[in-house]
Amino acid sequence: MELVTGGAGFIGSHLVDALVERGLRVRVLDNFSSGREGFLSHHEGGGMVEVVRGDLLDPDAVKGAMGGIETVHHMAANPDIRLGTEVTDTDLRQGTVATYNVLEAMRVSGVSLISFSSSSAVYGEAELMPTPEGYGPIMPISLYGASKLASEALITAWVGTFGAQGYIHRFANIVGPRGTHGVIFDFIHKLKKDPARLEVLGDGFQEKSYMSAHDCVRSMLHVMDCDDGDANLYNLGTGDTCSVSRIAEIVVEESGLDGVSIEYTGGKRGWAGDVPKTYLDVSKLLATGFEPTAMSEQAIRDTTRDLIGEIGL
Repeated sequence: MELVTGGAGFIGSHLVDALVERGLRVRVLDNFSSGREGFLSHHEGGGMVEVVRGDLLDPDAVKGAMGGIETVHHMAANPDIRLGTEVTDTDLRQGTVATYNVLEAMRVSGVSLISFSSSSAVYGEAELMPTPEGYGPIMPISLYGASKLASEALITAWVGTFGAQGYIHRFANIVGPRGTHGVIFDFIHKLKKDPARLEVLGDGFQEKSYMSAHDCVRSMLHVMDCDDGDANLYNLGTGDTCSVSRIAEIVVEESGLDGVSIEYTGGKRGWAGDVPKTYLDVSKLLATGFEPTAMSEQAIRDTTRDLIGEIGL
């Protein structure tokens, strides 16, 4: 059986779908602080998905979810990078401490394999772009990125000390249906509130790598199939980028609204800790034979259509 922490969340629920498609039984551990029961409702009655309501900050709850587990897919985290600037221990607790609790529960339960959702945020403002996995020194500029990097270090320490096997996936910006945060989600809500004006945080030149949730979970499972090392590290993305200004244009185009004024607040960052540009080197991923089904701009356009359907305008 597979354990997915945060399996009722955005990316986690897509991973649950992919695991079930492979014929694997899944246990979801989620506190539903940001996850939604509706994201898993299509699995009800199928006998393949067990949902456990529990918090990763409760060590007993985490240990209790480990029975019969072969692989832990640790997806749970604070999904909102900006929240960490307001409640500064958010990422420490929901990220680093939660990861420690998962690893310790694995150790005492005899579970050795972990797959972890990290982030391009660990690179901070990298001087080398596209940025490969071996780039350093790594200096994240957000509390979210710092928490992800600390979690990576805990995992590699567990590999070295206790004989665990780890897969660390450094995600591009992941987009898709069921999204509950992020730039596309925010833009649609802004247009829903004011159909004549779209405010964009920053100068619009922020530029990042994007990947569909479908391709993200496919790539996670693909590298786990292909690489059998002790500690395995991969950038997951499409190998291209898209600017925030272009995303704003796509959202307006897909909205069908006329005469929308796109206005920029100015400055190179959208918020404190925002990295103005990320561009992941995914040559290691592509060398395994993985091919994304959608590049950044197409993933953004598809997501916009999906979220407009979910949110409405």
